[in-house]
Amino acid sequence: MATILLSAAGAALGAGFGGTVLGLSGAVIGRAIGATLGRVIDQRLMGAGSEAIEVGRIDRFRLMGASEGSAVPQLWGRMRVAGQVIWATEFQENTRRSGGKGAPRPRTTQYSYSVSLAVALCEGEITRVGRVWADGLEVAPTSLNLRIYNGSETQLPDPKISAVEGAGMAPAYRGIAYVVIEDLELSGFGNRVPQFTFEVVRPAQGAFADDVVDLPRAVRGVALVPGTGEYALATTAVHYSRGPGVNRSANVNSASGRTDFATSIDQLRAELPNCGSVSLVVSWFGDDLRCSVCNVQPKVEQTIYDGIGMPWRVSGLARSLAVEVPRLDDKSVYGGSPADRSVIEAIQALRSEGQDVMFYPFILMDQLPFNGLPDPASDAFDQPVLPWRGRITLAKAPGQAGSTDRTAAAEAEVAAFFGTAQPAHFSIVSGAVQYSGPVEWKYRRFVLHYAKLCAVAGGVEAFCIGSEMRGLTSIRGAGDSFPAVQALRQLAADVRGILGPLTKISYAADWTEYFGYQTGGDVYFHLDPLWADPNIDFIGIDNSVPPVLPDLTPPNHGVYPIVF
Repeated sequence: MATILLSAAGAALGAGFGGTVLGLSGAVIGRAIGATLGRVIDQRLMGAGSEAIEVGRIDRFRLMGASEGSAVPQLWGRMRVAGQVIWATEFQENTRRSGGKGAPRPRTTQYSYSVSLAVALCEGEITRVGRVWADGLEVAPTSLNLRIYNGSETQLPDPKISAVEGAGMAPAYRGIAYVVIEDLELSGFGNRVPQFTFEVVRPAQGAFADDVVDLPRAVRGVALVPGTGEYALATTAVHYSRGPGVNRSANVNSASGRTDFATSIDQLRAELPNCGSVSLVVSWFGDDLRCSVCNVQPKVEQTIYDGIGMPWRVSGLARSLAVEVPRLDDKSVYGGSPADRSVIEAIQALRSEGQDVMFYPFILMDQLPFNGLPDPASDAFDQPVLPWRGRITLAKAPGQAGSTDRTAAAEAEVAAFFGTAQPAHFSIVSGAVQYSGPVEWKYRRFVLHYAKLCAVAGGVEAFCIGSEMRGLTSIRGAGDSFPAVQALRQLAADVRGILGPLTKISYAADWTEYFGYQTGGDVYFHLDPLWADPNIDFIGIDNSVPPVLPDLTPPNHGVYPIVF
């Protein structure tokens, strides 16, 4: 810009003098002088021309400290540690040149720096290194040329350390868990080594009867909760688009770059290597403790933006027609029901990892404060907030004035809760389960839909037809029958017809429910007909107990009891 302006100004000034010099007019000479001055200014301001430019070179480095003689930490469980630098190379200066002769831009030399280093984490053999932070910000381990040495007594020297130090001169650091980061590019960290911290997992151990118990390896099965999240179970990455260039990930929320489900399964495999069974929890929502008017249906977190890569569909219901999960302070109280396709992906992914899958349909109650729904168990004008599904009962609970317990009317209330959906109402269309039965959101539709979905996914090893419906199973009909128990038996038969003889079927009874029902001095073994049903393969008990930690003070006899 200065070249153009000053050449024009010089031409005008030279023309004012008139005459010629060596055959050149004053205007031509003025333009040449102005252009020369302008070019110098342009080069200074914009880097134009052929002057060499150097970018990124620094004079000194700051390396995180490494203290000689520091204690080597011991840890158990999961802990975030910084570790100690135990080895590092000299800094490598790397150059990249561009421009120069004949190029429209000047020759530029770009400097960058890299270093290789080893960081000791702790004493003993670890299970894995999980997340990694650099200067407090999480980074993907895959973005680092990272090698992990678990601290075994047989580990070999790192090849990079051997190459630098020479054959036979590199220690193996046996018994020390450490990591090696090779050729760490420093430009992203201000040309310095960042302060790294690492999530380290080491098996917790205790002693029982003089034998060492490796708790992570003792775990054989886990429950996969919370059972909500529209795409929490998907192995496909899904995002919401809220306008041009405005996207929000639905299920990729870690530096691993993989879906949350895939990342969790990797952690399960690494931390619980002997786990061979997963209870896959999937939730629909109940809206009333009075069984006759309670709907059980899938819900979404919002109805406007659908998932890109996996539109939300559950039992033939699209997002735009679904009911939203209730909100408090403009936040959903639960995640939405998992999309059908995500459930299929989860089942197939778990089985491909060698896990047996027990499918566990789960009812979440979503009543909020001041809901205006009469409480069956009291005279309150509102039902409890987010109550337990085990409190679903008659319009007036047994023992309350006006209860229909022990009458045919109670049987009708229970029948209304289960609904009329039949296996024939479910079909498979383009790999999705479609429903063609009565327009209702009732319990049978909930369970039969997922039995059919499990069949589409290739089957599961076990299937629960319900869980912890203590209030329902204790309702008595005429002649002290138990209509909900009979309805569960029929449901077990229908699920058997869908999933076949190889799938184990049961009901997950509450721990206060499985052995009988006590009322008025009488004891009814009300679930015995269910446990004895030919379509029920085992007695299922849900028992949530608080963890009991061992007393680690050594007793006189030297035994360290562990209570599981």
